[in-house]
Amino acid sequence: MTKGQPIVAVLDDEEKMGKALGRLLRLNGYFVETYQLGGEMLDAFSVRPPDCLLLDLHMPGMTGFDVLRVLGTLQPELPVIVMTGHDEPGTGERVAAMGAVAYLTKPVDEHTLMNAIRRALPDPSTSSSDH
Repeated sequence: MTKGQPIVAVLDDEEKMGKALGRLLRLNGYFVETYQLGGEMLDAFSVRPPDCLLLDLHMPGMTGFDVLRVLGTLQPELPVIVMTGHDEPGTGERVAAMGAVAYLTKPVDEHTLMNAIRRALPDPSTSSSDH
């Protein structure tokens, strides 16, 4: 990881999805940490919080809703981009009210995802010494 390189955490219970998102983000200049369990991710955040989180909504055990609730208390300033393969009416509004900065449906379009991350974070390729 280089100085100033944003850290994007990915929480998705599907290992293949986490790996694919990780590759895409690294190719776009981000440092990536992937997790499959909400509790594991929250433990790691207490040591080194990321600059942004990509959060799968529907997972066994601790759901994305649970993670959003905890982060709303512990790290309310953390930009969270929610992803789901099970879009339901009202879910986008619900996660926005819980603090999510974007709501995306799977399969996630690469350009849509990268635009959401760029809106949440500075572009690492244009980082300058004023940061």
